[in-house]
Amino acid sequence: MRFGKIEYLNLAPFDVFSKKYRASSSFKKILMLHTNYPSKLNHEFLFGRIDAGFISSVMARPSHFKVKPLGLGIITNGEVWSVLCLNKESKNDYQSATSNALRKVLGLEGEVIIGDRALKLYHASKDKDFIDMGKEWKDKKHLPFVYGRLCCNANEGFYKDMAKAFARSPKVFIPCYIMDVYAKRLGLDSKFMRAYLKNLYYVIGKKEALGLGRFYRELRLKRIKPAKRY
Repeated sequence: MRFGKIEYLNLAPFDVFSKKYRASSSFKKILMLHTNYPSKLNHEFLFGRIDAGFISSVMARPSHFKVKPLGLGIITNGEVWSVLCLNKESKNDYQSATSNALRKVLGLEGEVIIGDRALKLYHASKDKDFIDMGKEWKDKKHLPFVYGRLCCNANEGFYKDMAKAFARSPKVFIPCYIMDVYAKRLGLDSKFMRAYLKNLYYVIGKKEALGLGRFYRELRLKRIKPAKRY
C-alpha cells in the first residue's frame, strides 16, 4: 500500500487518527514515505505511484475511472484562512489544482496562495488585502466547499474501512507535543492553529455533496480544466 500524505496543518487530525488506526506497522511507516503538496499528489495518484490520499476535488470526480471517492474530504462552510486570492496580478499557485479552478469559478482576479504559506500570511496580515475564497464561495453559493477528497485506486476495502472509522469520530484531539511541532515549523502559536482547525471538517454529507455538484457544474459551464502537468 502506498498512501500519499499532504504535510499541511489542515490534515493534522487525520494524520493523528491514521497513526492510531488498527493497521500494520508497515502501513504506518508508509504514511511517511509519500509526502508532497496537493497538485503533485494528484499526479502521483493518477499515474498509480500512490494508491490513496486526499486528492484535489477538481481531479477527484467520480466519473474518472481511476478515482474512487471514500466519503471524506477537506471542507469548510465559510472562512478557511488557508485558501486566499491576493490583490496582485493573476497567478496560479503551483501547489494547488482546486483553488486555481475555484478562483476562476468565482470570477476573481489575483494571485492564489494555499496551505500553510497562506495561513502564515493570514496570521501576519493586518490589512487583510486578500479574499478568503472559502468565505467567497459560501457568500455566493450558500453551500460548503470541499477542497480535497479522500480517494483510492487500489485496496478499496481497507481504505473504505479506514474512512468509515474516521467518520464515526472525526473530532480528533491533537496532542500538545504535535501542535508544538507545527508551531515551530510554521512560526504560529497553538491557539491560532487550533482556531484554524475549527474552521475545517471532514465528513461529506448531503450539503457537501451538493456543494461538490455545484462546483463541478460550474467547471463544466465555464469549461475550466485543471492543469495536466505539475
